[in-house]
Amino acid sequence: MVDLSDVGARVGIYHRLVAAQVRSQTAYRASFAIDLATNALIPVIDLITIVAMFQVTRTLGEFTAAEVLVMFGLSACSFALADLAVGNIERIRFYVRQGLLDAILVRPLSALGQLLAIDFAIRRVARVVVGLVVLGIAAARVGIDWTPGRVALLVAAPVFGAVFFSAIFVGTATVAFWWIESGEFANGFTYGGRDFTSYPITVYGGLFRRIFAYSLGFAFVAYYPTLALLGRSDPLGMPSWAGWLSPVAAVASAIAAGLVWRVGIRHYRSTGS
Repeated sequence: MVDLSDVGARVGIYHRLVAAQVRSQTAYRASFAIDLATNALIPVIDLITIVAMFQVTRTLGEFTAAEVLVMFGLSACSFALADLAVGNIERIRFYVRQGLLDAILVRPLSALGQLLAIDFAIRRVARVVVGLVVLGIAAARVGIDWTPGRVALLVAAPVFGAVFFSAIFVGTATVAFWWIESGEFANGFTYGGRDFTSYPITVYGGLFRRIFAYSLGFAFVAYYPTLALLGRSDPLGMPSWAGWLSPVAAVASAIAAGLVWRVGIRHYRSTGS
């Protein structure tokens, strides 16, 4: 049986680690305010890019500006939540290179949990707020026929999308156990995936779409949930229930990332220095 007192103690330790990070990052209020503003500016710039596109065209991949902004909002929320929760796993390559991971491994706590807690960046919450604002405004203006199912989907899709992106963060960061300079490789899937999911997959070529949208599952972060919210059929011919597959994609990606992490951590060898 699971020892609930032990679980509670471990959760308490992680909570204190995160709280310490929050206190240290908010100690200097002016600096923290600048950090928040800078982080909020990142999705705003991406939003401006989409708005600029629709100054020269009425539709993008057979979707209107309002419909694309729903996709952008879902993608931005999903990625921002994942980045807030696990984005600092990107730093694992520095821990591996400098031998600092050894100290983490000898502690009686989850190595992954420690890595996520000791570098927690509260400033990234600004990106979550921007994503939620865009999603809320876009969903209100696009003319969705609201049903209980669609309300639940609007709430759940960013959460499952965050699980999906979290798995991408962890899975690609784990490559650092074998290839320390893997930062750009990981960014191609994490930040590249964010950009990919911000637009309708109908704008991408067939091979590229098959690999990233379907094989890797990025289409189920924003594109298909948006179709389900709008009640639209897929121009590419997928059935209507594809819009409700976000939980499946999230669970599958989380399992895959967990397996990759376990293999990586088991085969880790110290720097020897």
